[in-house]
Amino acid sequence: MSRVDQSCGIEIEELIDRAGRAVAEEVVRRFGARKTVVLCGPGNNGRDGHVAARYLKAWGWPVTVSNELGDAELIVDALFGAGLNKDFPAQLASEINAAGVPIVAVDVPSGLDGSTGKPREACVKADLTITFFRKKPAHVLLPGRELCGETVVLDIGISAATLDEIDIQLWENSKPQLPTSAPEGHKFNRGHAVVVSGNKLKTGASRLSAQAALKIGAGLVTLVGHADALAVHANHLTAIMLEEISTPETLSDILSDLRKNAICIGPAAGVGDATIQNVKVALSSAAAVVLDADALTSFSENPHVLFDLIKTRKNASVVLTPHEGEFARLFGTLTNIADSKIERVRTAAQISGAIVILKGADTVIAHPDGRAIVNTNAPPSLATAGSGDVLAGLVTGLLAQGMLAFEAAAAAVWVHSETAAAFGKSAFTAEDLVKQIGQQAV
Repeated sequence: MSRVDQSCGIEIEELIDRAGRAVAEEVVRRFGARKTVVLCGPGNNGRDGHVAARYLKAWGWPVTVSNELGDAELIVDALFGAGLNKDFPAQLASEINAAGVPIVAVDVPSGLDGSTGKPREACVKADLTITFFRKKPAHVLLPGRELCGETVVLDIGISAATLDEIDIQLWENSKPQLPTSAPEGHKFNRGHAVVVSGNKLKTGASRLSAQAALKIGAGLVTLVGHADALAVHANHLTAIMLEEISTPETLSDILSDLRKNAICIGPAAGVGDATIQNVKVALSSAAAVVLDADALTSFSENPHVLFDLIKTRKNASVVLTPHEGEFARLFGTLTNIADSKIERVRTAAQISGAIVILKGADTVIAHPDGRAIVNTNAPPSLATAGSGDVLAGLVTGLLAQGMLAFEAAAAAVWVHSETAAAFGKSAFTAEDLVKQIGQQAV
């Protein structure tokens, strides 16, 4: 007796037939007929494989369904799908990977945890992964994204309305809709961003942030800091304004001007009480706040002080932008969910009350309400000194223009990565990155 998949109202046997046929059609589309071994496991993933083999054989392909590789010229891996809950044998993975022929995985490569993107002991490394309806976390998180090779998502007739029924909370980052200016608009309509400078020997990071905020469209940007630091900035800047602050109280006076509606603290700001006090001032203001680098590390000994300040804000627009080291210092064992990067960042957002961007090759952005986005367009070359400072500035500039914090964070990450990708494989510096902002179509 057939079962019905309650998520989409299609009989499971029909779904399996559609999935298997879709696999067979994609294989035919990409490869010439050749000796093909379809490795089938015991579950529905294996059933997909059996169906794919049946169609390929009907279309004249030399196909064997087996757990032996033999003289295969193409391997279809349908052993285990995303729901695998046990370790995958290392010897079997090694044999498959060493076969020296194209490997096509159904759903995910066998051995890859569909939720975390991490191998369960060992994993098949596919050249092509075929999945259905929507991607899974393993297709976008590292190392899963690399182990999948190219991932294609095929339509097997599941209605898009199903997404509404299952309350999707996770997305792959995509090209954003950035703020636009009305024909009669002027700079004051696009917000006024403030960036706090480090000392006179550490001005570069905040300058990158300020320049990025301006390039992404903030109407005005002001760098604030001690007089000797501003003297250094004055030798490098023209369109960005400078304003002296000597105490947290003077920063408070500056932010009392409600036109200054977004502030970034952290890039080379210095670790210690002075930065803590400036963060407290920022969080007590009406401005949206971006906290990066030293602003995060300054609270590492007592993070709940920071989290309590964030949660008491009437305006909840706070974005934290840590890399893995800063994340560990700030959240420590509070987010000790080692197997899932997505869940670590979700937990951090919930604990802190802020939007959290955990930077990396697979940057994850999370909202305290559980929504999360994984970014996939970052090139390896983006790992360069000052790159994070540019990202902090992009977020600040978008917040100044009125974007909601979660959307601004995701948009900034996408633009940051897309801008870097424009350099191709060429090496570049953070200064180059700032100059390139806005040059590509976004």
